[in-house]
Amino acid sequence: MFEFLRKEEKPLDQMEARVLSMIGDARHSFDLATAAVLSGASAEQARAEVEATDNRINEAEQEIRQGLVVHVAVQGSHDIGTVLGTILLIKKIERIGDQAKNILDLTDEGVSLVDAPDIDEFIADRTTISQMFADASALLADHDDVKAEAFIKRSIEMRNHCEDKVREYMHSDEPGHWAVPRSILYRYWKRIAANLLGVVTTTIEPLQHIDYIGHGAVDIDDD
Repeated sequence: MFEFLRKEEKPLDQMEARVLSMIGDARHSFDLATAAVLSGASAEQARAEVEATDNRINEAEQEIRQGLVVHVAVQGSHDIGTVLGTILLIKKIERIGDQAKNILDLTDEGVSLVDAPDIDEFIADRTTISQMFADASALLADHDDVKAEAFIKRSIEMRNHCEDKVREYMHSDEPGHWAVPRSILYRYWKRIAANLLGVVTTTIEPLQHIDYIGHGAVDIDDD
């Protein structure tokens, strides 16, 4: 992913670090938001930190865009495909940050799954998704086609699992105040899994196939 950056001087090396820090920040927001919903952590404290983290993500996105424009202006269009792919990549990370804020917003409606009978399943899925952030970051830093393909497979499985859970809650006989928050939470998780999947496709797919798998046959984008 970042080979073209490593050819240059320090400013572009720093750009790589900013992209990776964006993923770390997005994971931090995700962990905080889900802890407020699942573990009873203070939503007020989480909100202050999530908002500060979201500001860092937004600032990093803008600075990276600017750096890429300068790179093209100075170096020419030789790396334009990777530059455009990087712009798509950082937008996906920014979306994940927004989705973490959406998860935290559930607490404004009084949503809490603390001590819920199905809490163990939620915590297990939250843990899996949180680890996906670290795995995606590692794949961006150290390209490995085999590991990337394995990640994509796991991400699709998680995305499909979340979609199945949404469908399950939609048809549940439980009252709406029980089923709706669970369905919404899994919907946000599905979006995050899809965006992390999109992040990793930038490491192995040409520009025209980013957000697709199967050589462009299957659309994986989920805003």
